[in-house]
Amino acid sequence: MMRIALTADPEIPVPPRHYGGIERIVDMLARALVERGHEVTLFSHPASECPVSRAAWPGADSLSTSDTVRNAVTLARHVMAGRFDIVHSFSRIAYMMPILPFPVPKIMTYQRAITPRSVKLGHTLSRGTLAFTAISDWMMRDVAGIGRWYVVPNGVPLDTYTFVPHVSERAPLVFLGRVEEIKGPHLAIEIARRAGCPLVIAGNIPDEHRAWAEAHVLAHVDGEAVRYIGSADDAQKNALLGAAAAMLMPIVWDEPFGIVMAEAMACGTPVLGLRRGAVPEVVEDRITGFVRDDVDGLVAAVHQLSDIDRAACRARVAQLYSAEAVVEGYLGVYRSVIGVGKNAVGEQCASA
Repeated sequence: MMRIALTADPEIPVPPRHYGGIERIVDMLARALVERGHEVTLFSHPASECPVSRAAWPGADSLSTSDTVRNAVTLARHVMAGRFDIVHSFSRIAYMMPILPFPVPKIMTYQRAITPRSVKLGHTLSRGTLAFTAISDWMMRDVAGIGRWYVVPNGVPLDTYTFVPHVSERAPLVFLGRVEEIKGPHLAIEIARRAGCPLVIAGNIPDEHRAWAEAHVLAHVDGEAVRYIGSADDAQKNALLGAAAAMLMPIVWDEPFGIVMAEAMACGTPVLGLRRGAVPEVVEDRITGFVRDDVDGLVAAVHQLSDIDRAACRARVAQLYSAEAVVEGYLGVYRSVIGVGKNAVGEQCASA
């Protein structure tokens, strides 16, 4: 049994009410660790309902210096009481600054862009007691040589998504994600139009991107060739993805993982994505979908969807991106990091 401190950002409850991909992963991990007999304390938003021991962050804003200090002090106070075998942060490395020199093993999991400067600083101040994880190989390409790194991809609870082995010949293409330019909904419309397929768009429109969405996405919605259904909860996503011929991932930025791809494949739905970020890692080209360099390539791939075995999509998620795979991945990191810590303490004692 391990005593584990998990931290999430203070802005969104765990689990999230609506959008909150990282918070979903933290919730999934915390529940699974407790089911395996481990003791978990979750540091998170005060309204969190994850059924584990919880400590509420006093500061609500990650970008506020005063809130950062208050949250760092809160974490340090608990860690100094000697309650944990390991501290695992899904939040800000700044929250661990006071405890970095402490001998307790620590892990910083990155799910956003990684700043080499913060990695170097954390590695130096921790004296080797801080390890790092990323959710894709692509994500850690510039920092892999700094400290100890592990890759643990994100995942989804398989029971939430129903495998659909066959769909109709007129099954639509689906775009699922925030409706903003970097996610490529405008390219999804172009791909569907050129391929002669209906398209369903699901996702929230951030206020700051409303004008762009109205001009480049909503203006093309006609209720037939292109439908927009707004945000989708887990049940709606399950139904939407399961009935789709494919999910489109025409991103125009370097997505560090893209959990929606795992959600689609869990339903048996192949993914058609542009070769950006971690897409080539998550989608096995010609096996669970198609990865192409441009829109022309994805339009052509729509007509090759019959080559994809939907069972292979589900199998890839079960093997690599299921809740079970994610939890076992992090448990392996915990054991490795704790083992390194014990060896370091032993060496220090032997040299004394």
